Amino acid sequence: MSKNLRERAEDTAKEVREILGVSPDDHPTEVADAIEHAIIRALIEERDRCADMIHDHMEEDSQKAKYVSDKVRAVKSVLITNLNSMR
Repeated sequence: MSKNLRERAEDTAKEVREILGVSPDDHPTEVADAIEHAIIRALIEERDRCADMIHDHMEEDSQKAKYVSDKVRAVKSVLITNLNSMR
């Protein structure tokens, strides 16, 4: 079964608390939130980097490059909506 982002963040938070020897009851939600937000920021930055790369490497066909980079950038709103609905 596939894990959603929140489940991955909670698993990672548990691992971090175990490594640090911190109680599992010590701010579990806040730690998972911080990890989840870091993942979201990384995904958005990577999406932007990919869109920029597409645009930069398709200069000879600017219409195609614009279309593809716009489609890649459109994923942001869908990604954010889906991630917010997982909460």
